[in-house]
Parts: sequence; structure tokens; C-alpha cells
Amino acid sequence: MSHIVIIGGGFAGVWSAAAAARVRGDRKDLRITLVAPDEDLVLRPLLHRLDPDGSRVPLKRILAPVDVEHLRAAVTGIDTAGRRIVADGRSIGYDRLVLAAGSRLTWPGLPGAEQLFDVDTAEGTARLQAHLRGRDGFTAVVVGAGFTGLEVATELASRGNVVLVERSDVIGPDLGPGPRPVIEAALAELGVRTRLGTSLAAVDGEGAVLADGTRIAADAVVWTAGVLASPLTSQIPGDRDRLGRLVVDRWLRVSDDVFAAGDIAAAHADPDHHVLQSCQHAIPMGKVAGHNAAADLLGLPLMDFAPDPYVTCLDLGAAGAVTTAGWEREVRLTGAEAKERKDMILNAIRPPVDDAEEILRKAGERGSGTRR
Repeated sequence: MSHIVIIGGGFAGVWSAAAAARVRGDRKDLRITLVAPDEDLVLRPLLHRLDPDGSRVPLKRILAPVDVEHLRAAVTGIDTAGRRIVADGRSIGYDRLVLAAGSRLTWPGLPGAEQLFDVDTAEGTARLQAHLRGRDGFTAVVVGAGFTGLEVATELASRGNVVLVERSDVIGPDLGPGPRPVIEAALAELGVRTRLGTSLAAVDGEGAVLADGTRIAADAVVWTAGVLASPLTSQIPGDRDRLGRLVVDRWLRVSDDVFAAGDIAAAHADPDHHVLQSCQHAIPMGKVAGHNAAADLLGLPLMDFAPDPYVTCLDLGAAGAVTTAGWEREVRLTGAEAKERKDMILNAIRPPVDDAEEILRKAGERGSGTRR
């Protein structure tokens, strides 16, 4: 019996498993195992709303209906020459491997870093939620004015006072100038104070100290600045980009028997751009990688990775949202209309559960569900 092993229980891993199961159909000679230590798929794009429980989907309700085994274990070793992985001390062989281990927040090495909060994981979000519960008029410092930082800052602004710290001289440096006026207007409307051109130097029980010497009294300091690919990528021979992502071909293959998807894969979104570390790209990458891993074993044609045109939808809390289209991020919707679109997207990325037919149908859709 052939065996596909998928490492990672996020969007890319789950959809890899479902897509592989769809290609397998009723055949009994192909086993599919997803290896991940947690029992839930965490919908990370929802975490900024500080509802960690509502951001969880039990993996067994997605995988079991399509006959995919879930091994709850943490992978510590990958031996591509021997076609084996090591998970919690157990050696597991594979015929095709899909690495979909995701990304992790990069934590700073500064005094008091252990006191920082995050919204990168459900556990981190729950810790922040519990810390702020019952505090009237709290002050939070959010470090990093990128996509996540802006979403959590504007969400917290409806519950307390927020100071947004960004080392660049502009808000949302990676988002470009297109949506910036809308974002700046939303921050002003919500009363979010900004400190640009500086960074966090230290954290203590009383708040934050910035690199320019400014001290900000705060109840919580939330770190959102930067992510890197899972360190498991270092165990796969191949080229990598500056984020540690493995370079893949048009079939999302790293080598003859290893595919990569999601935040650990540097795939071309089009001839001039690589994918971003987002669910918009992780979902279709997972579907293509899982399809190709199974098709390769069964002697079927492989599928090219060809994602939908790039869009963004940035949540701005009580100020609404802003949607953009294209790599130049041309603003398309703002305010309440964009907020409605954001809510539709967050609902669309939630996978179906308990229904094998619907799970497999969704696995056959090429898109991510973010273009609505």
C-alpha cells in the first residue's frame, strides 16, 4: 500500500489531505496520514477578533469523513533519503510527503520579551483575551503596523486605548500607498495613537520602552512583527527564500517525492510575483499539493498551481474594512461595504465538517474562497 504523509494541520495541510482523498476516491491501496500535534484547525485570520474558541474547527470532523488518518504528534525529523519522518519518537515511512508545517511569529530577543502577548496562535490569543477581560479603559501597545498589527490594533480600539508602534516611517509599509489614506483615517477615527520610526526596546510590568527612550504605560504589549517558515524546512534539501520558504516548481514539488504548500512554500503566484503567507494562497496550494501527491502515485496528470488574482481585505474594527485588488493594491471597497466582504471571507474559509461529499467537492475547487 502506498502512503502519503502530510505534515501540518493548518489550511494547507487540511486541504492537501482532502484533495489527496478526492483523487484517491474508492481505492483501498493509498493511505493518507496527516501529522499534527493539535486536535483543531485554527482559523488564524479570525484570531485578531479575540475569539479563540470560535476560531477552532476539530480536525476529526474534516479528516475522518474522507478517511484520512490524523496522527496527533509533533514532527521532529525528516529523512528524505530514507523517505521517513520522526514524530514524537515514532518513525513513519512515506511514498510522497507534503510539507505544510506553516509559519511562526518571530519573537524578539529583548528584555522582558516573555511578557509579550500575541494573536499568532489560539493559545496566545486566549492568553491576551483573559488578561484584558474585565479591564475598563485598558491601554495596549501593538508592535508592528503590518496586516496583523493593524487588524488587532483596530479591534482593540473598541475596547480600550491603543498605541501602534512601527519602525518604518509609514503605516502599513508592506501594504503600499494605495490603501494607506483609508487606514490612516480609520486609525484617527478610532483614536489609535501611532509611533512611527521607532521600535520596541524592552517590556516590563508597567508597559513598553521604545528605542527612542519613550516609555508607554500599558496593560499589555502585543507583538505582531514578522513571521518565518517552520524550521522543518531546513531538513528538506532545496533552495529557500529570505523567509525560509522552500522553492517549488509549478506542481509545488520540491523534489521527486516531496511537495510543499502554504507558508513554507515559495511558489509563483504569477510570472512576476511569489505567493504571500496568507490563507488566500495556502488553501489553493494545499489543494494542488495534495492532488499532485496522490496523482503522482496513481499515474494521473499533475495539476499546475494557478491561484486567483491577488486581493486583500483588511479589517479595521469599528471603522469597517478596506479591500484592494492587484499587486498595486488598488482600493475597491471601504467602510461598511468592505466590512461585509471581510465577514463573508472569514465565513468562506471555514471548511465544511462531517459531510464527506461536501468536503471533497470543496477540495476540488481551485480557489481559496477569498474572492467574493
